Amino acid sequence: MQKKFSYKDAGVDIDNANIFVEKIKPFIKTTYRKEVMSPIGGFGGLFHLDVEKYTKPVLVSSTDGVGTKLLISQMMDKHDTVGIDLVAMSVNDVVVQGAEPLFFLDYIATGKLNVDRNVKIIEGIVHGCRDAGCALIGGETAEMPSFYKEDEYDLAGFCVGVVEADKIVDGSEIRVRDTIIGIASNGIHSNGFSLARKVLFEKEKLDINKKIDDLGHSIGLELLRPTKIYVKSILNLIKNFTIRGIVHITGGGFIDNIPRIVPDPCRAVIFQDKWEIPPIFSLIRAMGNIDNEEMYRVFNMGIGMMVIAPEKESPEIIERLEKLGEKAFSIGFIEKRDKNQPSISFI
Repeated sequence: MQKKFSYKDAGVDIDNANIFVEKIKPFIKTTYRKEVMSPIGGFGGLFHLDVEKYTKPVLVSSTDGVGTKLLISQMMDKHDTVGIDLVAMSVNDVVVQGAEPLFFLDYIATGKLNVDRNVKIIEGIVHGCRDAGCALIGGETAEMPSFYKEDEYDLAGFCVGVVEADKIVDGSEIRVRDTIIGIASNGIHSNGFSLARKVLFEKEKLDINKKIDDLGHSIGLELLRPTKIYVKSILNLIKNFTIRGIVHITGGGFIDNIPRIVPDPCRAVIFQDKWEIPPIFSLIRAMGNIDNEEMYRVFNMGIGMMVIAPEKESPEIIERLEKLGEKAFSIGFIEKRDKNQPSISFI
């Protein structure tokens, strides 16, 4: 008699997936805002945008992943923080344009669904959504045997926010003599891991669980520090101060991200001695013999977000940020750019 094959024989366990969904429903509900109209499990997430709150609402969207930081998570079998990273990467990109994040969706692809591990991932996503004030209204978990190994997984996220048309922050109002305020990062965040892994684990062959004296804990725990979510602090500033530009320091570091918002007639000047660079960056630079420009192009170097504001308001902005629990520094200024000058320089 010929064997009858099932989806489970092919490596996809629908019953296990249903168990996973039921386990995550209770804490996903803790992210809901009043605008959420549908429970988890539908074909699409419903969100009612109260247009009466806005004069000319503009939706702002962003999608991102966590990159090869996931390899660190899998090496350590620690999965409770990468979900925070996933949310942070998108909501931080939304808020820099002046928008309030409204809702978030996630995508998890894996070789074999491990319910307990995936619950940990979703717990991190929930943590991130609550920190950002946005609702987790949907997602997808794809079990893809033969495409991923059993213990491998990848993450992607998608966020939508809203801002008034006349309050979009796009850098167009940046002026000469404006101050650049840096807000401290929480370590590497989610960019530069391919280089970090190349140096730390392939070249130096460090034990991921070994304590590093300069760090005070293992290299693995340091690398898994979750990306900081700046949403509430940035929205507070926008409401109370003149904010002319905001920069999320992600892939491309200082060198590629700052020019994205600085107008052509201007350029950014950065003082490199105005904040303390976390030891993880010094460790990577020394072990990899990496030059300064490359470090500032790959990593955030301890500054996860920048705010550009009028010089006269900067002291009060820094004071407000510190009251909000951030570490903030005056790290540079905007000056006139000559024709052949680069759009950013370091002094």
